[in-house]
Amino acid sequence: MQYISENPLIVQSDMSMLLEVNSPLYEEVRDAIVPFSEIVKTPEHVHTYRISAISLWNSASAGLNPDQVIERLNKYSRYEISHNLIIGIRELMGRYGRVKIENYDKENFQLSTDNQVLLELFLHTDSVSPYLGELISPCSCLLQPLYRGVVKQALIKIGYPAIDIAGYTQGESLEININEEVFSPRSYQIMARDSFYKGGTVLGGNGVIVLPCGAGKTIVGMLTMSLIKTHTIILTTGITAIRQWKRELLEKTFLTENLIGEYSGELKEIRPITISTYQILTHRKKTDNEFIHFQLLNNHPWGLIIYDEVHLLPAQMFRFSASLQGVRRLGLTATLVREDGREDDVFSLIGPKSFDIPWRVIEKQGWIAQAKCFEIRVPIASEEQFTYATADKKMRFRIASETSSKIPVIKYLLSQHKNELILIIGQYIAQVTKIAQEMKIPIITGSTSQKRREELYSKFKNGEITVLVVSSVANFAIDLPDASVAIQVSGKFGSRQEEAQRLGRILRPKSKRNQAMFYSLVTLETEEQDFALNRQLFLTEQGYEYNILTTEELISYK
Repeated sequence: MQYISENPLIVQSDMSMLLEVNSPLYEEVRDAIVPFSEIVKTPEHVHTYRISAISLWNSASAGLNPDQVIERLNKYSRYEISHNLIIGIRELMGRYGRVKIENYDKENFQLSTDNQVLLELFLHTDSVSPYLGELISPCSCLLQPLYRGVVKQALIKIGYPAIDIAGYTQGESLEININEEVFSPRSYQIMARDSFYKGGTVLGGNGVIVLPCGAGKTIVGMLTMSLIKTHTIILTTGITAIRQWKRELLEKTFLTENLIGEYSGELKEIRPITISTYQILTHRKKTDNEFIHFQLLNNHPWGLIIYDEVHLLPAQMFRFSASLQGVRRLGLTATLVREDGREDDVFSLIGPKSFDIPWRVIEKQGWIAQAKCFEIRVPIASEEQFTYATADKKMRFRIASETSSKIPVIKYLLSQHKNELILIIGQYIAQVTKIAQEMKIPIITGSTSQKRREELYSKFKNGEITVLVVSSVANFAIDLPDASVAIQVSGKFGSRQEEAQRLGRILRPKSKRNQAMFYSLVTLETEEQDFALNRQLFLTEQGYEYNILTTEELISYK
C-alpha cells in the first residue's frame, strides 16, 4: 500500500475505513464519507466506518455516482486506494439501475434488465422466479402488479435493487393547503419535500426523509400532503403521536376536524385523513389469525401513506407494505438504523433515502438546540457486586442498569438544573417507579392512562411541574419543546436508535437559551458500559461527542 499523505482516513480493501478523530480535517472528512458509509465503532482516537451495499445504493438514489465516491476517498485517504476496492464500489453502485419495474399495459407491469443474462439469473432464482410472467423480450418479462413489492424485496436480498417507475394510483382527491399565516416552512423542509416528490414524476413518490428529532419531520409530511392533495393515511407509534399529528394538521393547514380521523384502540374513524398506529394494524387475537384491521389499508382509495418513525416498522408491516406499492409512500425518521438489520426492506418497500441532512448542520442554523452529551460512569453499589458477579449475562446488564448508585447522581443533577425542564428516562419500570417515589416526581409508563399522560405533559409544558420521570413509552413523539435536560438512567441494551430518539426529546429549539444537556448514567466496568459504546454510534456519526466523567469528575466539572 503506497503512502500518500498525512490525511486522516485509512481506506481498507474490506470496505472498512478508519478515521482519526484528532485530525484538523476530521469533521470535513466525516461529512464527506457519511453519505455513502455508516459508522461501526467510536473509540477515543480512531472511528471505524463501513461501506455497504445499502449505503452505496442510498447514495446512488440520492444522485451520487461511483466517480464521486472514489474521488472523495482518494482526496482524504492517507494511502493509495486498493484497486479491488475501486472495482467493488463501481460494481455495487453499478447494480443500481440495472433492473427496472415499468408499466406495460393496463393490467401488467414489466420487469426490465440491462442484459439477457441478468434476466436469466432471476428466472432461475427460487425467491424471484415464481413471481415473474412470460417473456416480452430477451431482457424483460411481465410482472403482475400484485407481486410488485414481493419481487423488489426478493431482488434486493440477492443484491439487485430495482428502480420502480411503474407509477402510482392517484387516490381520491382532497384539497390540502398550508396555512402560511401560521408558519413559514424552513428551506431544508421544502428541499426534503421536493426531493421526495421529484415534481410528481414516476421517479418520486417513494422514499425516506431523514431529519433530526425536533427539526420538523411532521411539517415535511404536511408539505408533501399539500402537494399531492389526496386521501392520506398516517401510521405512527401511539395515541400520543396520533393526537399530536392531528393538532399540527388543524393548526398548520386549512383541514377541518371532520376530515381527520383517529383509528386506534379507542376510536375507529376512517376519514380522508386517517391517523393510525403500527400496533393496531398488526394486532391479531392469535399468531395464526388474520390481522383484524388490515382492511383499513386495503379498502380505501389512499393516495399517500406516511410512515412516521419508519425505522420502527414492525416485521408484519413489511408484509403489508409489499402489497401497497401502488400508493405513494413517505417514510419519516431521525435515523435509518434498525437493530434487526432490515434496512434493505425499508429501502425496497418504502423507498430509498430521498433526503438527509447532518444534525449539526441544522443545529448551526439554530433550528434545533445545541446539545452537550455526557456519559457519567457510576460504580456499582457494593451490596450489589456479588449478585452481579454470579448472574447470567442478561441479568448482569439489568442489575448494572438499576444499581442504586445512580440515585445520588440523579439528585445531584437535579440540583444543578433547578430552573430547567428535566426528563428522567429509563427502561425498567421498577427502576423509574422507585426514582419517582423516592424523589416525589410524577411518572408516565405504559400503564398510565392517556388522560393522565396528556394532563402531565400539559403541566410540564406550562411549567407547573419541572421534572418528569418517563419509561420507554416517551422515546417517541412527545412534544415538550422546552425540555432542556434529559437524564437517561437505563436503556435497551446497545440500541443506537433509542439513544438518538432520547436525545431528540430535548432538541426542539428553545424559546430562551437554545442549549440541551443529555446525561447518560452508565455503571462502571459492567455489561452496561460495554453496550453504551454501541448506543452512541449514531450520534457520534452526527458529530456529537460524549464527555465521559466519573461521579467525582462530574461534581468538579465546569
